[in-house]
Amino acid sequence: MAMHTGKTDTATRVPGAEEPPDTGAGDRHRLTALQGLAALSLDAMASVAYGPESIVLVLAAAGAYGMGFTLPVTVAIAVLLAVLVASYRQVIAAFPDGGGSYAVAKRHLGRRTSLVAAASLILDYVLNVAVSVTAGVAALTSAFPELYGERVWICLAVLVLVTAVNLRGVVDSAKAFLVPTAVFVGSILAMITVGLFRDGPVSTASAAGHASALGEGALHHSSGAVGALLLLKAFAAGCSALTGVEAVANAVPSFRAPAARRAQRTEVALGALLGVMLIGLSVLIGRFHLQPVEGVTVLAQLADASFGHNTAFYVVQFATMVLLALAANTSFGGLPVLMSLLARDNYLPHLFSLKADRQVHRHGVLALAAVSAALLVFSGGDTNTLVPLFAIGVFVGFTICQVGMVRHWYGERPAGWRNKAALNGFGAVLTGVAAVVVTATKFTEGAWIIVLALPLLVLGFEKIQRAYAQIGERLELGRIPQSPTRSRSLVVVPVSGLSKLTRQALTAARSMGDEVLAVTVTHSASEDRQAAEALRRDWELWNPGVELVEVTSPTRALGRPVSGYVRELTATNPDAQVTVLIPETEPAHLWQRLLQNQRGSVVAHAVRRDTDAVICRLRFRITDAGHAGNVGNVAHVTGTTEDGRRPR
Repeated sequence: MAMHTGKTDTATRVPGAEEPPDTGAGDRHRLTALQGLAALSLDAMASVAYGPESIVLVLAAAGAYGMGFTLPVTVAIAVLLAVLVASYRQVIAAFPDGGGSYAVAKRHLGRRTSLVAAASLILDYVLNVAVSVTAGVAALTSAFPELYGERVWICLAVLVLVTAVNLRGVVDSAKAFLVPTAVFVGSILAMITVGLFRDGPVSTASAAGHASALGEGALHHSSGAVGALLLLKAFAAGCSALTGVEAVANAVPSFRAPAARRAQRTEVALGALLGVMLIGLSVLIGRFHLQPVEGVTVLAQLADASFGHNTAFYVVQFATMVLLALAANTSFGGLPVLMSLLARDNYLPHLFSLKADRQVHRHGVLALAAVSAALLVFSGGDTNTLVPLFAIGVFVGFTICQVGMVRHWYGERPAGWRNKAALNGFGAVLTGVAAVVVTATKFTEGAWIIVLALPLLVLGFEKIQRAYAQIGERLELGRIPQSPTRSRSLVVVPVSGLSKLTRQALTAARSMGDEVLAVTVTHSASEDRQAAEALRRDWELWNPGVELVEVTSPTRALGRPVSGYVRELTATNPDAQVTVLIPETEPAHLWQRLLQNQRGSVVAHAVRRDTDAVICRLRFRITDAGHAGNVGNVAHVTGTTEDGRRPR
């Protein structure tokens, strides 16, 4: 929790009002509209590699007649895309702090619905990373089959690369991925343009010798009619191309000022490019009468038909492979911002709201990478294992956002609000239908995991929020506390022998407390008794002016005897503040810490667990030359803290 200074952290912003320009030094670590397109749209851009193919695979079950509906279904998806883009432009203007569907639902649909939206977005972002990386690596292993056995390690290497780039900042990731994005979009648009001037496919070499993806003779079957359910399935499958459209609205704070205006431009550019590519590819599919075959993507067949089996064909394939692998960057741009908003509202640990020097939510980036790595290992680097789980979350988020915007227009009632509300309502119906159809058709293939995970995530959010509420109540946050008072101070210093470290510890303790007690733990074994007698004799000769208290332990335990003595001391001195000062050496090199006995950590853990005493760790630094460096101490107040743990 942030410390309260009597002022709010940010000024109140009126929804829809223009933001003041930000001329701070951190602005250079924020996105321009073009950089935002590269950093936050890779997921949506890369979806053209599997969106049209998903439509074809469903419609091909109805034979050649069913394939004729590829363009109408794609146009319907493009209409939905236009609705979503128009809606998210309004979301960006109304909610410039980011959060997308979470922010909309929080204001207009209630706390529980907003948490469902947040959970759905989190699941979608995490799965997007895993699906994008595995799809990109699958394209690589298709070209180089000998790498197939190492696909999991390659997936993890790609994930590490994307994570490392994002830890340097969202601007650096945008710059790094700008060229691959431009190459991919340019090659797809060129392929569509060239293909429109072809009377027939230039080459079918890529599909030659490959069996039909739906079985022998299935595609030659001609159906007299295509059922509504099949069209709905094709529509829902093709809507996977819309994943990532919400990322810009979620990450508005990542843009340079005026952030809302730049984010809106990015959203429109994304929608225009994606719509043109989807419709263009669908036209080519019908023009060249392509059929799905095993082992070859529809996009590869289109490149073959438009360009021929030449260098341009391989450029398209390579650009697709790279962009699919890098599409995970959309999640790294959007999810950490969403997690920071949840942390600000006490639904996630507060560390997720912290930013590094380059305006990076480092903890969110690392958490996303860790969960995605676990998914990659679990799936064995297989895209088909993850795809049934993909896109359900984003459809749920889309629907909640659209319904929330209907409530927004009804409450605000600006000029033309009825048309805007009707547009959002129509979009909610479309995305809601898509969510239901995808969940129903993919339920037994793994979608049940998402159905189960959504309520579990919501319950987790609420449990964290309750924990923070209890902590806030105990700390009396928001209330003016009583005036501080001075109490008698007792400082306990655990010792095991005489050294310069002992002298430094007692010096620090005497400067801190009214009374200082040195405590040593003795054991009944003969060799231990001799050591205890030697320490007592040396202590009397040294005579530091501090009493040495011997605590006898039947075992060689160290932490419990010290904590037991501290409990007794606290009980007999209820009005005193007891502090345990633990002296420790800090070696010059990290590996030398393995040589230490960790006595300080053992004592600190026991005292923190069993008592409410203040713990102070005094570190005695050792330089390379063997001379003592500076001595520093770090005091941590025990008891309940803001993150629900006792600090050390």
